[in-house]
Amino acid sequence: MITVLYAGCLFICAIALVYMAQKNYNNIDIYHWTILILIPIIIMAYWLKSQVTTPEASSVLMCFQYFDSTFLFCALLFYTLHNIGINAKPWMKILLYGLAFIHMMIVCLCFNTGLYYSSIEVTESPMGNYTSVKGGPLMILHYAYLAILLAIIVVLIVLCIRKRGSYSMTNIAVYLAVPIACFAMYIAEGLVGGHYTMLPVLYTVADVIIAASYDRAHAHDIAFLIADHNKSDDERGYVAIGLGGNYLSSNQRGLELLPFLNKVKVNEKFPEDDEIADVIDHLIRAFERDNVTSARYNLGDRICVCDISYFSIRAEGSRQGYLLDIRDATEEQKAYDLIRNYNKVLNEEVDEKTKNIRDMQRKLVLGMADMIENRDDNTGGHVKRTSDIISIIVDEIKRQGNMDISDQMAEDIVRAAPTHDLGKITIDNSILNKPGRFTDDEYEIMKTHSTKSGEMVMILLDGVEEERFVKVAYNVARYHHERWDGRGYPEGLVGTMIPLEARIMAVADVYDALVSKRVYKEPMSFEKSASIMCECMGTQFDPNMKSVFLGCRERLEQYYIENDR
Repeated sequence: MITVLYAGCLFICAIALVYMAQKNYNNIDIYHWTILILIPIIIMAYWLKSQVTTPEASSVLMCFQYFDSTFLFCALLFYTLHNIGINAKPWMKILLYGLAFIHMMIVCLCFNTGLYYSSIEVTESPMGNYTSVKGGPLMILHYAYLAILLAIIVVLIVLCIRKRGSYSMTNIAVYLAVPIACFAMYIAEGLVGGHYTMLPVLYTVADVIIAASYDRAHAHDIAFLIADHNKSDDERGYVAIGLGGNYLSSNQRGLELLPFLNKVKVNEKFPEDDEIADVIDHLIRAFERDNVTSARYNLGDRICVCDISYFSIRAEGSRQGYLLDIRDATEEQKAYDLIRNYNKVLNEEVDEKTKNIRDMQRKLVLGMADMIENRDDNTGGHVKRTSDIISIIVDEIKRQGNMDISDQMAEDIVRAAPTHDLGKITIDNSILNKPGRFTDDEYEIMKTHSTKSGEMVMILLDGVEEERFVKVAYNVARYHHERWDGRGYPEGLVGTMIPLEARIMAVADVYDALVSKRVYKEPMSFEKSASIMCECMGTQFDPNMKSVFLGCRERLEQYYIENDR
């Protein structure tokens, strides 16, 4: 009967071990796995001992039974220390494991000498064989060793209660309950004097509880959680939070960077009246809702950055909580602000220099335009007037909305207007100031001014002004003498092949020529000029410009009246 019970316990422990192995954990807790492996070995010794018939065989198996009070208890104690945030020093491990090893060596070497056990007898029984022993002179070492372990357990219990750090008391209780229960059962069975022990059953229950609580226990172990990410930087704080918002664990730096945690017990919710706690709470909600992964907050004079991610104990396992990665970003922010301010100053200086260069270029263009007008007795004031009236025309186009023109392009067309006749500077004075009709050869020479105007725009503006504006100015200068019907120059473009800005410039250029006084003619009346302009819509000009011209005709005439033509 006892043999079957022990076999059942062994079978259950084996299942627990396989169950843990198939979970595919990211990291291995050496203490935990030591416990899970040792317990089946110990139970196997009890099971086999219930079947052997010789004292020699029973003595050998008793050596394996001593794994419980030696290596198993050591693993439990060191695991408890780890859980409460105390890293056992190498000398501590050497001392305790050394005592356990010496204890095992004494048992193994002295079991058949009468020093450890003065007598060993095996009694066969239908329920299972049992061994009766009498202690020898060295048995006192066993009791002394147990007393040392008991004292260590008491000290650990006191530490756990007084320290009350970032660990779950439930988990600590589970691991300390095993040696305590073993001591209690060992003493009780010694007093009762029964032939069989229930320690294998106790170990089996402990094994199942430890296996089942592995995930929960390690969710409270911040060192275990961050080991998967190689996060060992002492300057970074790490905090584990359950999916329900309950606090699980943190490292010391995490407690410094989230001070409210010092008032929160494990498995409790964050306080509702703390500003930083509200930041973290909002970050968790934003992470779930919008996948926001970072938040900043002020901690006194410091600026902290908190990054959030999910954690899972198992590889590709279900989400078990949130892991906060917190760092002091004060110096980083100062450096960022310094660079940003430097860039701002630098950009302001660049903008100022660029503005100065553009002003210089604008003055250069206007100066060249004035120079051309001073050479050309036929077109005095033409550059200024066309610059003014094209602004009126562009405003009307925007008001009517029948042409695709943005505010930026409208501004560029107005700015580009003075460039349209720059090429006239290359035309000989005898042709430029001729009062009568040009000969065919003279006209061909005169027509080259549009091509030359485009070339001069590129020489003066390319590489300094925005590429967008240079293109508009080039089109205005080169193509403002093109006609809708294709009979213009320099390329004979037809219809919408002519850039929109050139089509608009053509209207302003011709209208000013009609209503203004020239050496070879008097100014034409507004009525006659308007009639000619309307007649040319669809032949010389874009037909869509007719409604625009008529819409701003009164403003154009008022302009010339106010400026005495």
